[in-house]
Amino acid sequence: MTPVSAPQDALGAGRYVSLTTHRRDGTPVATPVWLAVDGDALVVWTGSRTGKVKRARRDPAVTVAPCDMRGRVRGAAVPGRVEVLDADGTQRVRELVGRRYGLPGRLLVWWSLRRRGPAGSVGLRITF
Repeated sequence: MTPVSAPQDALGAGRYVSLTTHRRDGTPVATPVWLAVDGDALVVWTGSRTGKVKRARRDPAVTVAPCDMRGRVRGAAVPGRVEVLDADGTQRVRELVGRRYGLPGRLLVWWSLRRRGPAGSVGLRITF
């Protein structure tokens, strides 16, 4: 019998996931994002003023599905819960994303820090 992999392992194998949050009226909003695996969770790094962060603070229920860079879903969606991380958690996510995506990841993190400062981005932790 083949062991079933955890959702974070299966989703973390791809380069992008579609993170779906929900508006107040329940309308789903899907966004393709970079990710990294952090133990038993997935982590995502994004701008602190984005709609997905505002929606995640209000409603932590999300779905995550493998997708391509344009957001076209390539597999089954998995329900999860998202947590907006503090400054220390966000720094860890920056490091994980930079390590996972190599030079482009490190350059994007550097550029974001230079342009928006440390408070301009936030890490999201998704558990299943």
